Amino acid sequence: MELLDATQAALHLLLSGDADLWRIVGVSLSVTLRAMLIAMPLGISVGYLLASARFPGRRPLIVVTQGLLASPTVVVGLILYLLLSRQGVFGQLHLLFTQTAMVIGQVLIALPALIAFSLSAIQGADPRARETAVALGASVPRIAWTMLVEVRFALMVAVCNAFGRVISEIGCSLMVGGNIAGVTRNMPTAIALETSKGDFAQGIALGIVLLVVALSINSAFAFFQGESRR
Repeated sequence: MELLDATQAALHLLLSGDADLWRIVGVSLSVTLRAMLIAMPLGISVGYLLASARFPGRRPLIVVTQGLLASPTVVVGLILYLLLSRQGVFGQLHLLFTQTAMVIGQVLIALPALIAFSLSAIQGADPRARETAVALGASVPRIAWTMLVEVRFALMVAVCNAFGRVISEIGCSLMVGGNIAGVTRNMPTAIALETSKGDFAQGIALGIVLLVVALSINSAFAFFQGESRR
């Protein structure tokens, strides 16, 4: 019965437009979207470079990138905390416990997924697409664009995977953001905090929002994929 009451209270918070709840949602989406806008072009570009170019150290770089896919986000947060703290290399920038620090952390978390999945997608592309572009005298940027368009759906999977990884991570955001109400408190950190306090209503409400966001992104991907095939 207690769970039912908490769920009803959660729905009331969502439908009543609770200011604190939606402020947390806004912080979470703002930080994650900014991180993804930075990470996407960088991650996809590096993935394309690793897939199409040959240079010394390429194989170790690929191995390290793929290994970072399993790296705990709290370790990323710890390293970033040490760098941004007062005694750290970048302590003078005063970025610790700010949204900027959270964005940097989420970019670092998203990059391995974007690079690894982009690399795999481009390596699995039909080689005739590149050969045709080269035969037609396309420039290097044009060849790259042709290949990226060829594997666009696989790249969308990479973006969805990276987005899901960063919007739900808690370790890094908690360490470099500090879970400050109205400033750096996002959905995962708020869920952990409110649940530990016994306030299940807000935790359930934020969990519902996270699920809706994830389902919406995957539904949009499935829709565009289906439309393209038609």
